[in-house]
Amino acid sequence: MGYPELKFLIGGAWRTAAAGEEVINPSDGTVLASLPHAGRAELDDAIAAAEHGLKAWRDVSPADREKILLRAADLLGERRERIALAIALDQGKTLEEARSEVDIARARIMWDAGEGRRLYGRIIPAQPGFRKMALRYPIGVVAAFTPWNYPLASPTRKVAGALAAGCSIILKGAEETPSGPMALVEAFHDAGVPEGVVNLVFGKPAEISDYLIAHPSIRLVTFTGSVPVGKHLAELCGRHMKPAIMELGGNSPVIVWKDADVDALGALAARAKSRNAGQVCVSPTRFFVHDAVYERFVESFGAAASALRAGPALAEETEMGPLINQRRMTAIEGYVHDALERGARLASGGARQGNEGFVYPLTVIADVSADARAMVEEPFGPLALVSRVSGVEEAIGRANAVPFGLAAYAFTDSASVTAKLIDGVECGSLSINHFTSSFPEVPFGGIKDSGYGREGGSEGLDGYTYVKGVTQLTV
Repeated sequence: MGYPELKFLIGGAWRTAAAGEEVINPSDGTVLASLPHAGRAELDDAIAAAEHGLKAWRDVSPADREKILLRAADLLGERRERIALAIALDQGKTLEEARSEVDIARARIMWDAGEGRRLYGRIIPAQPGFRKMALRYPIGVVAAFTPWNYPLASPTRKVAGALAAGCSIILKGAEETPSGPMALVEAFHDAGVPEGVVNLVFGKPAEISDYLIAHPSIRLVTFTGSVPVGKHLAELCGRHMKPAIMELGGNSPVIVWKDADVDALGALAARAKSRNAGQVCVSPTRFFVHDAVYERFVESFGAAASALRAGPALAEETEMGPLINQRRMTAIEGYVHDALERGARLASGGARQGNEGFVYPLTVIADVSADARAMVEEPFGPLALVSRVSGVEEAIGRANAVPFGLAAYAFTDSASVTAKLIDGVECGSLSINHFTSSFPEVPFGGIKDSGYGREGGSEGLDGYTYVKGVTQLTV
């Protein structure tokens, strides 16, 4: 097993083109492969293929679609080790995390496969002599843009959702981590999806998004990524009257109440914050801890973070892999310096580890001021910020004091505090007494600058359909 030869999938055929950039291993900075870039001709071919595939796929019964999707999930399982190794090489997460990502992708496909059989319309009560109905239909060809941090699990939401609803799709995978998107579309292709239903391209993101979003054949745009890019794409969608699903960034608050077991929570928080080296839109970042347990939590969290071993993705002892590239390294260094300059104190980490690759240790900073840059921007890395609070309303206010509203977390056994948090915290996903923000059966998405639309749950396929109201005079 090794790193795959990188190609597009267009109209059921694997293709290549002139190389546009090198794919870098973030563990050591070496070159893994050259990535082909799609030009206008490849995009036109992908659009034509998706139009052709849509005509065939939308007439396949939901039960038969489900069988093909479930076969794709099985193929991912059979190829788990090969896929995980490639993801560890180009993304930098550990093999354990990469295997888990394959498992998450399989679960999402299986959920959407079943939901495709439950896209119900409804009969509307009507006066005698009339029939009234609301019917759901596939929205059409979907353009999907996915990030580098979860190169398999993130595109899975979009491809599985589109296919389960009867749509075809053009997936623009992340150029930094192309092995995950390739493995995903390969599984659907080998499972028997008709030609043109699933298409994959790579290239210059701005050129591809500008062309696809403006094209009249594209009926839906779905994007996961940063807030600035999401706002730009949303503007393009508005200009061309295209509906969109936007799952954007966050800066997740964690409210730790005075009844929490902070000695155990420190280790749990370190593990959650180190996931994917903190490069997760739902990563727990801003910890608001009650005065009564504040110092104990800082000590517990800092000790657990200091003990966590960062290093190359494939090293047996590594518990947290590297950052994706030098840009992320520079950004995290800037956030740490800024927080310390404003009076914060370091509880763990705080400096680059070694000179090979982009390894940065899990860093915990206490007594962080509200105006620190990392408190108001999305740091997107292994950086946790801890601040004191004395009341539940203060905690809610601090949690809501950013333009983001994706995920939030809270730790308390108080029923009254929990009720206030459920109603008061502005977010699309609230996790109480655990750090898992997303399940296939639960809708996931954000509010405010964190986007709109939902993936997962019974709501997950809504965006891939349109509703047709039908009335019939029967007399």
